Amino acid sequence: MEEGFHHHIDIPGTTIFDGEMAMKGHALNKMCYSFNSASARDEFLADPEAYMGKFKLNEEQRQAVRGRDVLKMIEAGGNIYYLAKLAGIYRLDMQDIGAQQTGMTKEEFKEKLRRAGD
Repeated sequence: MEEGFHHHIDIPGTTIFDGEMAMKGHALNKMCYSFNSASARDEFLADPEAYMGKFKLNEEQRQAVRGRDVLKMIEAGGNIYYLAKLAGIYRLDMQDIGAQQTGMTKEEFKEKLRRAGD
């Protein structure tokens, strides 16, 4: 492999966060980063549509945020570290996200984890 050349391994169902995705998700990630501020979180909760407009989210990003769909947010260029801030606002935990990733309900996912621990 050439020096400085990065090859992505294709993992089905996995979105690789690279430079192209960083550019695609810039507005979404910038908005999520703003949630470090309690006043920003309050402003978002008061009027999510206006807040998404303030950061110029595209329709794909807006739909993913409206649907609280973390996987769609990742596909729309979201970085999981920034998205965690948005997930926290919606009170989504890692089990909610795991359930989304596996196509299960949260209860099914929790049961799977419980069985795996036995």
